Amino acid sequence: MTWQAEHGRHDLPWQQTRDPYRVWLSEIMLQQTRVETVIPYYQRFLERFPRIADLAAAPQEAVLGLWSGLGYYARARNLHAAAQAVVAEHGGQFPRSAAEIAGLPGIGRSTAAAIAAFCFDERVPILDGNVKRVLCRAFGIEGFPGERAVEQRLWALAGELLPPAGVGRYIQAQMDLGATLCTRSNPACTRCPLADGCVALRDGRTAELPTARPRKTPPRRASSMVVIRADGAVLLERRPPAGIWGGLLALPESGARDVADWVGAYLGIKPGAPVALPALTHAFTHFVLDIQPWLVELDAPPTAVHDGTWYWQNLDQLAEAPLPTPVRAILNALPPPAGRV
Repeated sequence: MTWQAEHGRHDLPWQQTRDPYRVWLSEIMLQQTRVETVIPYYQRFLERFPRIADLAAAPQEAVLGLWSGLGYYARARNLHAAAQAVVAEHGGQFPRSAAEIAGLPGIGRSTAAAIAAFCFDERVPILDGNVKRVLCRAFGIEGFPGERAVEQRLWALAGELLPPAGVGRYIQAQMDLGATLCTRSNPACTRCPLADGCVALRDGRTAELPTARPRKTPPRRASSMVVIRADGAVLLERRPPAGIWGGLLALPESGARDVADWVGAYLGIKPGAPVALPALTHAFTHFVLDIQPWLVELDAPPTAVHDGTWYWQNLDQLAEAPLPTPVRAILNALPPPAGRV
């Protein structure tokens, strides 16, 4: 805590408030995402939804649009659902205890504890990735931290180490230590306040601890995505609420069918020859997706599309459209229509 007061981070936007809405938003955005990436998203989100009631009242599409590019979109859907639960079930007031907070959609034990500690001074431990790394190295804890037995041991240790007072500063110190000194690679051990008692440093095992996740070769999947363009717009499909890219607008996929045959069957027209666009690869947590995009040009949008989940999206209005990152990349790289420069 003494180290944090002098060397920790003090100027992040969410550190200047004890408003649980703002702290919660930052904690969700920071899950598996770097601070420098989160800051502009955080600021734009609060400009659009300055209060939790504003977020609760917004359509999910608007929430996903602002989240577009941040990834792990279930976070945004759960954020929206949790805001609605706070308004409907808690009178618009954020719950004050970690146990109650953890009952909201998409909020796990560690995130709930961080909110309760920072905003309401509840004496509870957290166990995010930074804290797991610090504890595994400092105490020489073996085993992958994601395994249940190892995680339970870390939770117990994190609870035992809590100071009698100042828990918010202590938790911030843990986070800062892992984020700035006890980093995954090349930790700055010579500047660490725990160096004298660190087991990993003593035994020369900072590169080995924490134990890495058992390596598995992720499976690969292939997808043919179809860009149907007409009058400066493209045809997009609203994905189902659950699953990959749930609730986002994505390019339709032709599956194993011939692209021209698929377009003809779904739109009831005979398109020109599809043009192959540059292929790209997108890595998810559990698999890798190889994408082959195809461009189909139409003179004008058909009068009808397959069903109510399809939308014509103007290409000059992509900024806040709720698009997955690879779809946005494909659309931003489209060549101009034939005959234009």
